[in-house]
Amino acid sequence: MAPALSILDLAVIGPGETAGDSLQASVALARRAEELGYRRVWYAEHHNMDGIASSATSVLIAHVAAHTRTIRLGAGGVMLPNHAPLTIAEQFGTLATLHPGRIDLGLGRAPGSDQQTMRALRRDPAAADTFPQDVLELQGYLTGETRIPGVNATLGNGTGVPLYILGSSLFGARLAAALGLPYAFASHFAPDALEEAVDLYRREFRPSAQLDRPYVIAGVNVIAADSAEEAQEQFLAAKRLRVSRFIGRGRTFTPEEADMILKSPAGRQIAAMTRHSAVGTPPEVKEHLDRFAELARADELIVAFMAPDRKVWFRSVELLAGVALPRPS
Repeated sequence: MAPALSILDLAVIGPGETAGDSLQASVALARRAEELGYRRVWYAEHHNMDGIASSATSVLIAHVAAHTRTIRLGAGGVMLPNHAPLTIAEQFGTLATLHPGRIDLGLGRAPGSDQQTMRALRRDPAAADTFPQDVLELQGYLTGETRIPGVNATLGNGTGVPLYILGSSLFGARLAAALGLPYAFASHFAPDALEEAVDLYRREFRPSAQLDRPYVIAGVNVIAADSAEEAQEQFLAAKRLRVSRFIGRGRTFTPEEADMILKSPAGRQIAAMTRHSAVGTPPEVKEHLDRFAELARADELIVAFMAPDRKVWFRSVELLAGVALPRPS
């Protein structure tokens, strides 16, 4: 069977856009994805990044859910060490109460920020060490089997919001397998350990009340356009933007400067982050995704559409659906 197809919306604030423009685009994307038959849309928690508008992840999910009807929405993910498990249970329990059967909760242990921002978040540097225990505490609140005597998440209690472990290393794979939870690998920006992590997860998986068999979601970048030339132009523009965001810390480079940096060791690392990218015409993208799904042994692909041009970005969503999703009835 072909893997399910979903979307990771990074809520990027594009060139010349405001944060409000980005959030409006996220609503439009989710509504169109719902019409086209994508399974879900997820949003990631990032902080102190000028180009990303998804820092208040649960608030964004609530807004998009209010403007859609059926598509699943969730976090891909919430960085749990930044929060008390009870708080996240209350937030996502509220979402699940308002939008039954539509809310997912992906969990990661990275800060989603830099060291200075971690301090501003009041995050304990050692908080990641208790990630497995925090996942279990959160799960207890959502299943109505609290692990803290006398403490319940009133709006989360018994909602059974499904949990997913996110990761880019063997740690997350091993934890997801031990807890019997679905595993989502961040191969759209951290591809190195993909095959090893998926092998470990599938080998060590233990069934749970939530899941009786392994379930792998793999991230992949996509730019689909009516011509291969247009898609490749957008791919180069996307990598140039990453140079500004990750190396220049927001400084604007000319295309020539960005291309020179891309040839440097630091720039080649940025290019390596996008190793799993399907770029081209719809048939070319479909062929690449088929190969990638087999490589990742994925039950579901979650696509990050990376074209900087907003029209090409939106068109990619439609073009991919045309070749990879059944037509809605």
